[in-house]
Amino acid sequence: MTAPVKHATFAIERSYPVPPEKVFAAFSDPKIKQRWFADNPGWTTSAYSLDFRAGGREHSSRTAPDGKNTYANDTLYQDIVPNQRIIFAYTMEANGKRISASLGTVELEAAGKGTKFIFTEQAAFFEGGDGPVMRKTGWTWLFERLNSELTGAPVPKPIAH
Repeated sequence: MTAPVKHATFAIERSYPVPPEKVFAAFSDPKIKQRWFADNPGWTTSAYSLDFRAGGREHSSRTAPDGKNTYANDTLYQDIVPNQRIIFAYTMEANGKRISASLGTVELEAAGKGTKFIFTEQAAFFEGGDGPVMRKTGWTWLFERLNSELTGAPVPKPIAH
């Protein structure tokens, strides 16, 4: 018998010192998104593609620094309102085994000269999955990488897997 599905919802809020248009571009431009999302230090990216539109897909596949573990993300964009909202459904695989299915929502709101950023994830974690604490930690780290992309701040150190 397989283990029961673990459900979790979490939110991450940030402020970025750039306008919503620049944050949105970091999600919509394939070259920019690959830099902060897929090309992680020490990891090997074997595939990355982005078709950023409602109904469009994103795929990334990479190998961990140990050279043994591979991870893949497959995303389907559900709703996009330029400079305001991005909603996507995605699955993650570890070593060819599906470990989760999630719905992610990015909300962008002008805040002075910057952006109020809210990310909400509703996830189902399967047997062998990373779980909500590790997933939230991973997204928090990725949004630090996004900050580096947007501001030129130093890139945060990789998190251990």
